[in-house]
Amino acid sequence: MRAFLLLAFLAAPLAAQTRDSLLLLRPAAVWDGTSDAPSSGWTVLVRGDRIAAVGPAAQVGVPKGAAVVDLPGTTLIPGMIEAHTHLFLHPYNETPWNDQVLREPLALRTARAVNHARATLMAGFTTVRDLGTEGAGYADVGLKQAIDQGIIPGPRMVVTTRAMLVTGSYAPRRTDFSFDPPQGAEEADGIDGVMRVARDQIAHGADWVKVYADYRWGPRGEAMPTFTEAELRAIVEVARSSGRAVVAHASTPEGMRRAIMAGVESIEHGDGGIDDTWRLMTERSVTFCPTLAAGDATRQYAGWKKGVEPEPAAIVAKRASFMAALAAGVTMCVGGDVGVYPHGDDAREMELMVDYGMTPLAVMRAATSGNARLLHWEDRVGRVAPGLLADLVAVTGDPTREIRAVRHVVMVMKGGVVARRP
Repeated sequence: MRAFLLLAFLAAPLAAQTRDSLLLLRPAAVWDGTSDAPSSGWTVLVRGDRIAAVGPAAQVGVPKGAAVVDLPGTTLIPGMIEAHTHLFLHPYNETPWNDQVLREPLALRTARAVNHARATLMAGFTTVRDLGTEGAGYADVGLKQAIDQGIIPGPRMVVTTRAMLVTGSYAPRRTDFSFDPPQGAEEADGIDGVMRVARDQIAHGADWVKVYADYRWGPRGEAMPTFTEAELRAIVEVARSSGRAVVAHASTPEGMRRAIMAGVESIEHGDGGIDDTWRLMTERSVTFCPTLAAGDATRQYAGWKKGVEPEPAAIVAKRASFMAALAAGVTMCVGGDVGVYPHGDDAREMELMVDYGMTPLAVMRAATSGNARLLHWEDRVGRVAPGLLADLVAVTGDPTREIRAVRHVVMVMKGGVVARRP
C-alpha cells in the first residue's frame, strides 16, 4: 500500500502535491540547518507545502494516508540558498560579458535564464538572491513570477532588477564605442536622483536594492569609490522605508566603509578589505559575501592552470582577506556570483570556502539558516522545523563533515513539491 501511495504521489501533477497531501521522508539522518551534526533515525513529515513534524521515527510515526519515501544512505538537509547569482548571465568563457549585454537579445537571455533557474533548483538550491540582470532590465521580476506561478521550475527568487551605479562608472565602457552603449545597470546621481531610481526599481518589483559602492573607473582602470556616503544613506533610507534592504558591490576599503556606514546589510566581493573594514562589519552586523568562485573561475579563464601552476597573486590575496574576515568574526554568506561560472555548479563556492579555511559545518549553516537570516526569511526557509516551508534536499553522505556531499543530490523538494525525484 505504501509503495502504491509513493508511486501515486511522485506521478501526480506538481500542483496537486501542494494541497493536503502527506509525505513521510525517511533518510538515514536529518540535519536541521543549525545543529552540530545530523540526527540519525529521524524522519520528516510534510503536509502540503509545510513541514508538519520532524524528529525520531518512533515519535513522528506514519500517519494514515501518508506516502513514504525511503532515502537510504542520505542526509536530509534544508534547501540551500544561493545569495549571489545572476540568472541572466552565462559563463564568460562562453561569451564575454560585454557581448552578453550588447549582442544577446532579451528573449535569448530569458530563455537561458529559464534553464539556469532549473539547473539551480536541481542542484539543491531552492532559494536565490539574484543581484542584477546586467542589462536585461526587469526580466528577473517576470522570471520570478513564472516560477511562483508554477509555469517553469526554479528556486524562490529575491530580485534586485537593474541595480544602481553612478554615471560613467560601469560598463560597457563608453570610450570603447562610437555610440553610447546601454549599461549593465541603472545610472543615478545626487540625493534626489538616487532616491528616485531606488523608488522606481522598487515599483518595478525589486525585493532588495543593489548598489555599486565602487567599481573599476579610476584613471588607470583601478577600482575607486562611486556613490558618496550621503547618496548611499539616501538609498538605504528609501529601501528601509519600504521594508527592504540594500546590498553593496564593494571591493575597496573606502567603498566598503561608506557602504557599511550608510547601513547596507551585505557586502559583496570585499577583495580589498582591511582589518578596520572587518571590525566595522562585525560591529554593525554586516554580512560578507566573498564570491570566491568568481575570481577562481575568471583566473582560470585567463590561463591559470589550477592544480598545476602556483596560485596567482590575486588568489593569494583573496585567501588572506577571507581569512582575515573570518578571524574577525564577520558573518559569512554563501554566494558565488554564479553566472560567471555555470548555474547548477553553486556548490563550487561552498567547496572553496572550506578550502579557504571554514569548516564544512560552518559553510552548511551559512548556506541554509544563515542565508535565510540575511534575507529576513528565517520564518520561511533555511531550517528543517515544523511550520517552515518544505524546502528539503536529500544528499548522499554527510555534508557537515565532507562538503562535497552537497553535490550528490538524490532528491529536491520545494514547498512540498518533489522537483527532483529519487
